[in-house]
Amino acid sequence: MYPKKKEKLYLSDLMDDPAIAYPAYYVLSTSMSKNEMLHDALIALHRYEMTHYEVPKKYEDIFTSMRQGSFPIYKEKYVVGYFGGRMMYLESHGWKSMPVTEDVFVLENWRVC
Repeated sequence: MYPKKKEKLYLSDLMDDPAIAYPAYYVLSTSMSKNEMLHDALIALHRYEMTHYEVPKKYEDIFTSMRQGSFPIYKEKYVVGYFGGRMMYLESHGWKSMPVTEDVFVLENWRVC
């Protein structure tokens, strides 16, 4: 079996002059690099423009957002997805499994669309 192809999605391809320029790119699968909902979340995160996002009122709001195809933002630092029964956060070199710490349970650390 061949490994899935990964490609770099550069911030410069999504927007001009981001407020937060690091990381400059994300390594994603071909399908994820074309996902418009992910693009919207990355643009909101890197422009630090959270007007369409709000603090969830209950934990179910986070999972409802992910089931609808949206990507919540954690600590205004990471885009979060839900894949294969695991919550994952996006770093420059791809999706990483999200560690469960006390901070995960603080609703003020989350933003949902």
